[in-house]
Amino acid sequence: MRDEYLKEAKAVINDPNVLINVVSRRVKQLKKGSRPLVESLEKLSPEDVALREIIEGKITYELA
Repeated sequence: MRDEYLKEAKAVINDPNVLINVVSRRVKQLKKGSRPLVESLEKLSPEDVALREIIEGKITYELA
């Protein structure tokens, strides 16, 4: 997991527990075959893809 992506994602989702939950759920979806919502010229890990999706506003969350 890249530190710069993590720092930028923390600016979008301030609560670390929520950030961890959002990333972990998205990583599970990506590993099961879901297509990434962001494009990259380099090979990214599922964790980095999830963080980039959060940074770019492709993934949102809702607290119940």
